[in-house]
This record gives sequence, structure tokens and C-alpha cells, in this order.
Amino acid sequence: MSHVFHRSLTQQYPMAVKGEGPYLIDDQGKRYLDACGGAAVSCLGHSDAAVIAAIREQVGKVAYAHTSFFTTEPMEALADFLVERAPAGLESVYFVSGGSEAMEAALKLARQYFIEIGQPQRKHLIARRQSYHGNTLGALATGGNAWRRQQFEPLLIDVSHVSPCYAYRGLQEGESPEEMGVRLADELEAEILRLGAENVMAFVAEPVVGATMGAVTAVPGYFKRIREVCDRHGVLLILDEVMCGMGRTGTLFAAEQEGITADLITIAKGLGAGYQPIGATLVSGRIRDAIANGSGFFQHGHTYIGHATACAAALAVQTTIQERGLLSRVCELGEGLQRRLSERFGEHPHIGDIRGCGLFQGLELVADRTTKATFEPERKVHAQIKKAAMQAGLMCYPMGGTLDGRQGDHILLAPPFILEEHHLDEIVDKLDNALNSVLGNR
Repeated sequence: MSHVFHRSLTQQYPMAVKGEGPYLIDDQGKRYLDACGGAAVSCLGHSDAAVIAAIREQVGKVAYAHTSFFTTEPMEALADFLVERAPAGLESVYFVSGGSEAMEAALKLARQYFIEIGQPQRKHLIARRQSYHGNTLGALATGGNAWRRQQFEPLLIDVSHVSPCYAYRGLQEGESPEEMGVRLADELEAEILRLGAENVMAFVAEPVVGATMGAVTAVPGYFKRIREVCDRHGVLLILDEVMCGMGRTGTLFAAEQEGITADLITIAKGLGAGYQPIGATLVSGRIRDAIANGSGFFQHGHTYIGHATACAAALAVQTTIQERGLLSRVCELGEGLQRRLSERFGEHPHIGDIRGCGLFQGLELVADRTTKATFEPERKVHAQIKKAAMQAGLMCYPMGGTLDGRQGDHILLAPPFILEEHHLDEIVDKLDNALNSVLGNR
């Protein structure tokens, strides 16, 4: 019996012993094409020589220096790299060890900002239903996935949740996508006014919704309208790019494609590509200045923030992506993957929607394409597909509860940026086999 407290205590896991490009290999020699990057993490695959060398070099110099005593060269260099490329107004970076920590830091920064500028009554958060923002208590409270929240509800702060921007199921009859965006922004404004605009701290959203809905992109103009609503009422905009950022959608920051900036942006996953645990919160100049000119101290911290080796790894990851022109490659591969998915599954009786951006693609599973009826949750179709895909040598990221935390199933694909065209064919072929084994041949 394993003494590891695994995610599932009823499941047996294969033993990963080696990474080779976009593949993971188990102790039996079986190869698994990583078509989801674990959880949209491994954007450079599993054996990048430049990143490995950077980690070895940094460990040979200084592996760790506590940030209450020192700064380090890789932390400073990585912050410079990110700020130079970030949306306008983001001028500082707070480094943590992962996405949940990045969101906790963003929430606390938002709260402390309003205390520093003399608006301590601003405490309310607004997010969206079916969002996911992490699993620490503050991040979990902010997220809108009912199933993930349910058993911990008594421990969570009160957060308001408005409708997601989910065109496949949310577009009303006779409504254009642009009109839907206006309606949803108006819904946010109505919630701000209900709470009292002077009491609202921030609105939190993923530019492209990842784990809980499966690569759901916003309708045109939605985020510009959201930005206007937040500005009108002095509400901070926090964009969660933990999963969709760092090149996953074809630009370094997903916000670039929406033509907006934010007051705080959280990143992780593709930042370090899995070579070291790292996340970050990008902070606007006005928030940094308010704290610098006020108390001068952010009342927050973790032991491993700004970890020198993690920062060195992330800098090597991001430098490699830039030097190899992989962001443009993401766009090319993303188009190729979406085309293959549409050709293979566009008329599939149990796939209702194919969506996404770049190498961030989702397929929504349905029992009936016409009515968009979902499979019974008890069937756990997503879990069956994950198991069948692993048997076929494919890692994908199926999830249940797409609609409301309980009903609905989808598959998320987020493969490494280093794929070749033949890998796209392998993904679609193996996914087709997995779907057929679970749902039957078409």
C-alpha cells in the first residue's frame, strides 16, 4: 500500500519515470501523449534541455534565499521580463508557488489597496458562476463551481456570483453575441449597485474559462464592457490567467486578445511549465504606489515566494518560448488542432460544441445534440473517457459539472507548444478511440 495521500484513495496510478518531449513514460515503458499539459502546465514538454540546464546552474549558485532578507538575480530578471510584456499599467510582480497562492495574493492586495487609500468599506467580491480560481479558502470562495465549494461552504467568505459568458448555452433567442456581452455586463453593473458601488472591491474573471467549463471564450466586446463598468464604479478588475495565460491562447497574456488591461493578473501553470512550482500576481502601478506611499508593506507572505530556482526555471521557460517563436507556433498548431477536431467530431452525435483559442481547446459532451441535454451525472462520462484515453496512451482533461457543478461533461485539451503536426493527428485519433469505447461507435 502506498503511504502517499493521493488525490484519489481508490485509484491506482501508473508510475511516471521519464519525460520525453510531449510524452510521459511509465515504469512499464508505456508512452502517454500529454495532450493536456497535466493541467495546462507543461507547455515545453517534459525534457527541455535549456530549462534543465538553467535549474542546475541556479542550484549551483543559490537555490533559495528568503525574500525578507534578499532579492535574487533570477527573481529580478523574471519580473523585468514579465512587466516589459504585460498589458499597460502592470508594473510589479509578486511571485508565489502556484495559482491558488497567486489568487490569494490578488485578493489581499485588492483589500489592502482600498484600506491604504481610505476606502475600508470596500470588501465585496463579485465573480462568475462556473468559474474556478483555486482551492485555498479565499480562492475557492471566489470560484463559482458549486460542487467544489459545497462541503467547505461554512468556511467560505461570502462572494456574489453573476452569469458566465457562455454563448453555447447562454445566448438567448434572437440575441447577437455582442448583445449578449452587453446584457452580461449590465448584470454585473446591477449587482455592483445592489451591493452598493462604494462597498465593492473587485470583479474576478478568467478571460478564457478553463477547468470548470472547458475553454469557453468570451463573446466579442464583453471584456471591454466589463472594464468600463468596473472603472465607472471604482471596482478593481482581477483577471485570472493561471490556466489560459502565458502563451496558451497564442499571446503571452490572454487579456491582449480582449484589448484590455487589468488591475491585477494572476498567472502560474505555463509560467514555469512544470519544471518548478511557481505562480505570480502582476500588480498595477497604482496599487503598488498606494501601498508604497502608505504603510509601505504588503501584509502577506509565504516561505517560498520568489524562490530563486523556480524563478530561474520560469525565466528559462519564457526565454525559450520567445527565442523559438513558439507563440506564433501556438496559433498555427491551435488552428490545426481545431480544424482536425471539427472535421472528426463536428457532426458527432454526442459532441455539442467545439471551442477554444490557440492550444486551449474544449469539447462539450451531450446526450442529445438537438436539445443539448446532458448525460446523467451518475454515469460520470468524463471519468470514463479519461480512463479510456489513458488506456489508449493519451492524457486529456475531462471534467464533469460543466453547467452547474453537477450536470454536464467536457474535455479540455492543452498540449505542449512543441508539438509537430503528426502529434495533432495522434491526439484526435486516440481521443476518437476513447470516445468510441465509452459512447459507442457512431
